[in-house]
Amino acid sequence: MDTIIQGKAYVLGKNIDTDQIIPAEHLVYSLSDPEEVKMYGKYALSGVPIDQAGLPEGGVPFVEEGDFASPYSIIVAGPNFGCGSSREHAPFALKVAGAKAIIAESYARIFYRNCVDGGFVIPFETPQPLNKSIMTGDELSLDMENNRLTNLTQNITYELRPLGDVVNIVQAGGIFEYARKNDLMASSEA
Repeated sequence: MDTIIQGKAYVLGKNIDTDQIIPAEHLVYSLSDPEEVKMYGKYALSGVPIDQAGLPEGGVPFVEEGDFASPYSIIVAGPNFGCGSSREHAPFALKVAGAKAIIAESYARIFYRNCVDGGFVIPFETPQPLNKSIMTGDELSLDMENNRLTNLTQNITYELRPLGDVVNIVQAGGIFEYARKNDLMASSEA
């Protein structure tokens, strides 16, 4: 199991809802057709409000025009990430775009469960507002085993809340794959 995620930060504010993560008009694509699945990555975080300079809250688009994947693998956000509807497409879109982890002060309960149950992205919680000190584009190293985030750009380390088996479930590919791999599912033989 790989316990380190290293990549660029994409910083957001508070109350990022599922319609900002993947707007409803982009829920028309098949989840089983590989060419259509890429569209979820293309439109991930495309509903984030645009500022007066024409840029989303993070200062740059999460996915550049014409691309299907993001150069940002770690999302850093404020409280209540994933609020809104319970759509499973939201963490799925982030995974398709290349996000590996989210670090937020808190999550909407259903979004958190969808991240874990579907094996999409690892949802770490932070006891402090990291979106106030980390900048979009900072190079980060996330040590999942020790619950530690290091901002390599600024040379600052932060402690995160422990996840327990959440990391193992996400890395297994979701709750059902985790249960199968660990012989936790009842046998169908009578």
